[in-house]
Amino acid sequence: MSFGDRLAGVFDSHGRLCVGIDPHEHLLEAWGLTASASGVREFGLAVVEAAAGRVGIVKPQVAFFERYGSAGYAALEEVLAAAREARLLVIADAKRGDIGTSVAAYAEAWLTPGSPLEADAMTISAFQGVGSIAEPVRLAETAGKGLFVLAATSNPEAESIQKAIVSTGPRAGATVARAIIDDVTSINQTQPAQAFGTVGLVLGATVDLSSYGIDTATASAVATPVLAPGFGYQGAQVRDVARLFGSLAGGVIVSESRGLLNAGPRALADAIGNRAAEVRSIDV
Repeated sequence: MSFGDRLAGVFDSHGRLCVGIDPHEHLLEAWGLTASASGVREFGLAVVEAAAGRVGIVKPQVAFFERYGSAGYAALEEVLAAAREARLLVIADAKRGDIGTSVAAYAEAWLTPGSPLEADAMTISAFQGVGSIAEPVRLAETAGKGLFVLAATSNPEAESIQKAIVSTGPRAGATVARAIIDDVTSINQTQPAQAFGTVGLVLGATVDLSSYGIDTATASAVATPVLAPGFGYQGAQVRDVARLFGSLAGGVIVSESRGLLNAGPRALADAIGNRAAEVRSIDV
């Protein structure tokens, strides 16, 4: 089954809430865990257990595991395996990006069935040009996996680049963010019919998309999945999904991390369950 069809199935069965697995050091301390590979392992497994059956999507932030080296990666492998066993759709928030065989190798690590780091999708950077991720796109299509391409992110340092105007080529005159969206849309239009495209976008829920040259009233990416971080702790409200994303709202994955994780290990399952119910109640 394609990634897009599996994502649509998750929306139908569990809604569109995605729980981030972000073992910040302050959260490890608050949870009574050590800032170590064993601490992030326990943290990740606890989040998977709390999420299972309540939501359909989790998103481990790879960096918080990678900081502990090979032991951290071993911990992440266990968390990923547990999430797959729990039938959760896993988005590896790896934000990899490169060209040629290097970016292909990143995709092979995260998207190859049977890989120790296997996930259902990964975040990826295409600021070297969307054409640079052609091989990850091919692998994702072949393996029934997904990609989420950074387009309009919420960090203020990104504005000058993502709002810059493309000067040459078929997207000349568009912002970089809008050009990425249009390129991703074009990729998805070449794929066999499915509920959502294989290639999605990362659009921050706290970003004024119109200021990035993105007209959500007329955007032509209705069948493109959108990973939207920024809900909860960062200030975006679930009730505003339709207003924030317009015609893109049907594909939005509501991603929340710290707003849920701050509940602590004992209250996390209830926090996830309550937020999932709220997200399912919104009309997009």
